Amino acid sequence: NGDRVFGRLPLDAIGAFAEYVAVDSDALAFVPDYLSDEEAAAVPLTALTIMQALELMGAEAGKTIFISGGTGGVGGMAIPIAKAKGLTVITNGDASNKERVLSIGADRFIDYKTEDYTQTVSDVDYVLDTLGGAETEKQMSIMKKGGHLVSLRAMPNGAFAKEMNLPKWKQFLFGLAGRKFDKMAQKYGVHYHFIFVRSNGAQLQEVADIFTKLEIKPSIDAVYPFEEVNAALDKVANGRSRGKTVLKF
Repeated sequence: NGDRVFGRLPLDAIGAFAEYVAVDSDALAFVPDYLSDEEAAAVPLTALTIMQALELMGAEAGKTIFISGGTGGVGGMAIPIAKAKGLTVITNGDASNKERVLSIGADRFIDYKTEDYTQTVSDVDYVLDTLGGAETEKQMSIMKKGGHLVSLRAMPNGAFAKEMNLPKWKQFLFGLAGRKFDKMAQKYGVHYHFIFVRSNGAQLQEVADIFTKLEIKPSIDAVYPFEEVNAALDKVANGRSRGKTVLKF
């Protein structure tokens, strides 16, 4: 039957609502045996986002990263990846998940209900912002000068548009959209980044190897048969998901 593989499709071939797709092998990785097909489908986008965020930060082993919302779906994948990269990992979240978060690699856990991390955490080299909103500036306030924050929830900026090689007029518009965050970063002497994920089979294979050691599983909110694709899209669009929404053929 061939190998089980997974991946994020390249931008020029985006779209996976199909039983079969043709894709270059360098965009794919082998699915770990412990993951079901549905679980495997929920991994690539988030995993590659984390890998490429760390790459964009220039993350170096021995330094410290704060991952906001470590008990959520993104945080649950980001923590073991960051730990495997040799980073000291600080995170916050719901205390009911503290032991699980520590078991997958967090060095320090902060209960967001009882502790204000802006008062107890400082000199962080990197931040992975999974929350956005007012939390983005709070996270900048705990960073070292020259540190790097990648936001998954705030706005793209001019640097992002330039990195994506967008037309000049789009670079200008993105520059306006992201000016608030660039000024915020300037205030704290840090670097602000936004990311759009690209396909990368080698990075995904690295994640698969990391996850296999701990049997990390993605957070899945719902699995829909393909016949209910519109209901699945509505669920995602309405923002009611507490994990990934998966289509099954």
